[in-house]
Order: sequence, then C-alpha cells, then structure tokens
Amino acid sequence: MAQSAFREAHVDADGFRIRYLEAGEGVALVHLHGAGGLRLTPAHELLAHRFRVVAFEMPGFGDSPVNTRTESMPELASTMARAIDKIGLDNFNLMGTSFGGKTALWLALQATQRVLGLVLEAPAAIRQEGAAPPSGTPEEIARRLYAHPERMASIPPIDPVARAKTQPLVQRLLGPHRDVDLESRLQDLATPTLVLFGTLDRVIAPAMGRSYKDLMPNCHLVFVYDAGHAISTDRPEAFTEVVVDFLERHEAFVISRTQTVIHP
Repeated sequence: MAQSAFREAHVDADGFRIRYLEAGEGVALVHLHGAGGLRLTPAHELLAHRFRVVAFEMPGFGDSPVNTRTESMPELASTMARAIDKIGLDNFNLMGTSFGGKTALWLALQATQRVLGLVLEAPAAIRQEGAAPPSGTPEEIARRLYAHPERMASIPPIDPVARAKTQPLVQRLLGPHRDVDLESRLQDLATPTLVLFGTLDRVIAPAMGRSYKDLMPNCHLVFVYDAGHAISTDRPEAFTEVVVDFLERHEAFVISRTQTVIHP
C-alpha cells in the first residue's frame, strides 16, 4: 500500500515520547497495534477515507527506547489516554488489534464517556489455554498470522531485533489467558463494541470471540471468512466494510447476507 498519505508525528505524554501516524478527516479513529508493533496495512488507508485515523506506536515498540517502566496493561492504557489528550481528541472511536485489543479494552473502561465505539480485531484479552504469540523465523510467524502468507510478499516481515526488544514487555503486560479483574468489569462496559475474528486464526481460537459477547452487554461478534489472525491485512476490504458500517451505525449496523466481500 502507499503509505505517503500518513504523516508521522510525535507527542510527549506520561514521560514518554510517542510516535504516531495520521491520515484522513472526520471523526477520529484511534488504533492501538498488536505485539508486532505499528505496521500500516491496506485497511488503514481504506479507513482513512472515512475517518481521521490516528495509529499510535506504544512506548517500548518500534524505534522507541526499551520500556521498563510500564508494569501493567491498565497503566499502558492510562499512558495512551494521556497521549490522546495531548493531540486534542475529546471523543473518538477506538480500535485495538490483538495485544492492543486488551489495551483498548482497559482504555475504554478508563474513559467510558469518551469512546464512541470500540473495535477489537482478534483481541488477545481472552485466550484459550496453550495460546501463545507467534514465534520462530519470520516465515513461521507469517504462517501463524496470515491465512495466505504466500500473498504477503509486499508486507515486510517483523524485525527480529525489534521483536526481541519488545518480548519482555509483551509478556509482562499481556498477563494470564483469562484476566479475572478485566472480565469482571466488562459487564459494566456499555460502549458499542464490535469483535472480529478470522475463521482461520491460528493464534487465538475464533471461538474465544463468544466470550466477549457473553460478558459485554453491547457487543457484536463477526467472523470474517478466509482470514487469519491479521484480519485487516488478509482481507482489508472485508475488514473495512464491516468496521465502517459498525462505527457509523453502531447497534443498527447490518451485514449483508448477499454476495459481498464478507460473505463470498
């Protein structure tokens, strides 16, 4: 994808210098990335046609210094809330991918009145026993992340040096497979929420998506056909179609059962 539409900027918040990429106009859509760090996908550009997309690089990821300060996911969420404050966003949509899905849940709990809608892409907040982040060679990681890794030649592999740097942070913050404290609070989170899982997710079992629907009073669950863990990379058009529809209409969103990019 052409990344030139996104401009790079930095914000100082909570003692961190935080990088972010921004494009588009309209209602803000804040994105918190997965354990692999901030990586623009074709879906970012598609979403920027409808929203002001702000994709943050959380402290400790990418080229930022090693983050030994942040001790918990609620603490990371609080840091990101301060970063959002600093760029002047009062109300916003929020999207979290995998590791960032758990961060986004905590941020939504901390800033309930400010989050207009919440999108969780293959969230890692509730995981089956034995689930583990992808590891091994770049090729092995790609086979876990994507339904069709052979199509991902244009997507740069995750940098093994950057991954090694962030591994302790991810392990420290991700926590147990079932976070009792978080789950006990989800029943009080009335924010309109969309949870998406790819039907071919090899990292987190798609069936875990039903746990969010059971726990959250205003949660909608969608399975995207022929997508792996990285839904927005595997099937960006399908991902964008359902996310835009949901964020614009919340509970009234309807997924067509005719032949579309979601239901081929």
